[in-house]
Amino acid sequence: MLQIKDTIISLDVLDKQFCCDLEKCKGACCVKGDAGAPLTAEEVELLPAIIDKIKPYLRQEGIASIEEQGTHVIDDDNEAVTPLVNEEECAFAIFENGIAKCGIEKAYLAGAIKFRKPVSCHLYPVRLRKYNPFTAVNYDQWDICAPARKKGEELDLTVREFVKDALIRRFGEDWYKHLKIAAEKIKKQREGKK
Repeated sequence: MLQIKDTIISLDVLDKQFCCDLEKCKGACCVKGDAGAPLTAEEVELLPAIIDKIKPYLRQEGIASIEEQGTHVIDDDNEAVTPLVNEEECAFAIFENGIAKCGIEKAYLAGAIKFRKPVSCHLYPVRLRKYNPFTAVNYDQWDICAPARKKGEELDLTVREFVKDALIRRFGEDWYKHLKIAAEKIKKQREGKK
């Protein structure tokens, strides 16, 4: 484990290799699981304010689910998450060429909104867990992401590098700079022991 400010980072974030391979997994993380995407308190407040700008990019099933359940629901862990369609895919999921993608992100890329997508989705496969006073930054190794691990190995791309933009979005440039320096030091130390 590595500590930077008020975060504790699993070394798997630095060591494991990962790069989404949507052609192989088909965006399964938007479809599988037991709940929707985790939402921050800020996202819970924001989504109702921008939902009308997102709706044109969503499927009818997703819109119906959001209109019935709201832009968020509370899961079994008492946390805010996105609603699901028929207890399966995220209500914000859209399908393009058989691949699940984010309708919120599609609205963002089209310039309709300034919010990209929930930070938990942007960070994936990194998951955050709050333990006062620290936030744990962990790598979530899910079987549906086997193609991403293989592609990460082929590209020699670490989890940290893959989610760089999301980590900066969540923790800031300075935090990421410290993470990168720590990763380089750890790598040099390990190489020196060989």
